[in-house]
Amino acid sequence: MSACAPTRTRTRLRIPRSQRPHSPPPGGDGDGNGRRPRFRLRIAGADLSASITVFLIAVPMSLGLAVAINAPLEAGLVAAAVGGILAGLLGGSALQVSGPSAGLTVVTAGLIQVYGWRTTCAITICAGLLQVVLGSLRTARGALAVSPAIVHGTLAGIGVAIALAQLHIVLGGTPQSSAMDNALALPGQLARVGPAAPLIGALTIAVLVAWPRLPGRIGKKLRKIPAALTSVVLATAVAAVAAPGIARVDLPSWSSHALPEMPKGPVLGLITAVFTVMLVASLESLLSAVAVDKMSADRPGATGGKADLDRELRGQGIANAVSGLLGGLPVSGGAVRGTANVRAGATSRASTVLHGVWVLLAAGLLVTVLEWIPLAALAALVMMVGIQMVNFAHIRNVHKHREFLVYAATVCGVVLLGVLQGVVLGIAVAVGVALHRLARTRIICTEEESGVHRVRARGQLTFLAVPRLSRTLGHIPQGAHVVVELDGSFMDHAAYETLQHWQEAHTARGGRVEVTGRAGGRIAEPASAAQSCCRPWTAWRNHHCDDHHPEQRPANRRLASGVSSFQRNTAPLVREELARLAREGQTPSQLFLTCSDSRVVTSMITSSGPGDLFTVRNVGNLVPLPGAEAGDDSVAAAIEYAVDILRVDSITVCGHSGCGAMQALLNASPDAPMTPLRRWLRHGLPSLARMRSRHHSWARISGRLPADAVEQLCLTNVVQQLEHLRSHESVARRLAEGTLELHGMYFHVGEAQAYLLTDAHDHEMKGVFAEVAPA
Repeated sequence: MSACAPTRTRTRLRIPRSQRPHSPPPGGDGDGNGRRPRFRLRIAGADLSASITVFLIAVPMSLGLAVAINAPLEAGLVAAAVGGILAGLLGGSALQVSGPSAGLTVVTAGLIQVYGWRTTCAITICAGLLQVVLGSLRTARGALAVSPAIVHGTLAGIGVAIALAQLHIVLGGTPQSSAMDNALALPGQLARVGPAAPLIGALTIAVLVAWPRLPGRIGKKLRKIPAALTSVVLATAVAAVAAPGIARVDLPSWSSHALPEMPKGPVLGLITAVFTVMLVASLESLLSAVAVDKMSADRPGATGGKADLDRELRGQGIANAVSGLLGGLPVSGGAVRGTANVRAGATSRASTVLHGVWVLLAAGLLVTVLEWIPLAALAALVMMVGIQMVNFAHIRNVHKHREFLVYAATVCGVVLLGVLQGVVLGIAVAVGVALHRLARTRIICTEEESGVHRVRARGQLTFLAVPRLSRTLGHIPQGAHVVVELDGSFMDHAAYETLQHWQEAHTARGGRVEVTGRAGGRIAEPASAAQSCCRPWTAWRNHHCDDHHPEQRPANRRLASGVSSFQRNTAPLVREELARLAREGQTPSQLFLTCSDSRVVTSMITSSGPGDLFTVRNVGNLVPLPGAEAGDDSVAAAIEYAVDILRVDSITVCGHSGCGAMQALLNASPDAPMTPLRRWLRHGLPSLARMRSRHHSWARISGRLPADAVEQLCLTNVVQQLEHLRSHESVARRLAEGTLELHGMYFHVGEAQAYLLTDAHDHEMKGVFAEVAPA
């Protein structure tokens, strides 16, 4: 579940001052109108502690990555500080932590070897400026369209290259210029290995692996200390006693720190280098932002907003440009640091910014301490990061989706040829696989003993398969019973027209045709023009195709036509299920209480079928309090029946945008006559009082304020009616037993977007609705 709504134009919030709470609710990064407010950095205690945790991970990681690529060690600290502060302030992901990245290690190492350090800094500046341009052109979402097999294959290939290079340092040697050279030189390195560096490296790896698995209550407390910090500290302490002569970190004076120069080298090579740094940094940052966003949204009570990927790309670009200008490594968002930030309890971007401040202070004040760290310990730390980039969960996932060939080709390309070449190879293989799948369609016709002809189409039906499909269908005798089994997820227009025309012709000659899917389930045939202009998949649209007719049918005719359409198209598909429900009785899983508004189609927005929901609809989705004046026992009776007799597992109160009942509550005149509608709406007065109260925070919808007072009242009403539910004896009893759950839901009709109340389990419900993202 995501924690923020898609960016859309909003009307400005205009709520009378008397209806405003004492202070705006916390959380969020905008004002609900698509504009960013003036920046105010609030530092919470959780952000302060999280920033220290991330800082303790970032310092050894930054030094280790600088060692890995043979860059000035202070360049890693510069990148960590700049990434934390600038990308933290300007990026679109509040909890992502940026800095020098393992994904850029192989690329940067190659650039330093070919162009030198100062030109590499200039390349980093240009790559950052290119990121800013692409972010301004709103291309960030397009970057995520790259096949996951290619992305994960690129990161895995980089991880393999990192591990091979750092293994040489752990063994006391020096890495070669490429992954293949490192692999070929490994036997020689093993022949001349010394004892000190491997032992310190092995100690570091052992602590990294064992620390998160410490058992018991003491282990739980110790695990709060980052494993990366613990491993490096222990390795440093052991090396100080047992191996005083081991190679250590050597931080030169800041007065000799190298700054960028004008790029020198072939123009085409420099352009390729800029593009490669931009591509890897952008992909890693955007994927990490999405992952961190999902992690933060899954936390209980999460109220943060969804990452703005275009803003994140611009923020990363500015950070890269400044890092290169100050002589730092390329910057990108990191999954390791971002994950640690979320798990440490960070609530805002203050944690990311503070982590950069701590790195900056450490770079100036802790130089002597940092110089005690053995290089073998840092190399072992980075080697483990590289190994973890080869994620077996990703391998299983791409294998399940039959894209392992793309993944393997990308990994091999990155290891053998380079990052950019590996990505290009992966894309080429992905395109080839897609074309192969589109072109390779098997069409088989068999005749069963009962005389039924079964046509099986394996693969995607495109225009390339139309000749084979026509030949196969043409061999079927007239009047035969035919079952066409489509085992594919795509059918283009040419194949559809071929199958449709043959089906109509075969049926007209007395034959019978059934079209089924992969599992054998029947697919409803499109109604002919003579029957209706509505397709089966648009039947819920209230037959708006009638608008195309010059003469509108009367209401009774539309009703009869709809019933006839159901009997003809839908009843054959649901008859068996309804017959089962008639025999066994209803066993719904939840009580769904919503408004009578004709635009709220409960079965559609919940993807439910017959027997799933026990539905109660009334004007304003109201739940009268027990014993209330002008009470209506029908809602209470439905609640009691659902909870005590049907034993539902959950109750959902669903409000919606543009609710006429809420508008009537807001605009009600005290002098208006008391009608049945007004008497019923009196059950909504507590919602109106809650919205105007200074003791309750405003309800929020995915981190933004509601668009207007009506939407505010619609959201508040859901929260209030859930509290009314708790007052019913049957509900209170089941809640105390722990066998019933309450859920709040808001359906935005114009956006076709559902939002769930994220804190319905709390006693004091704050009214934070989070968007339900499509899978």
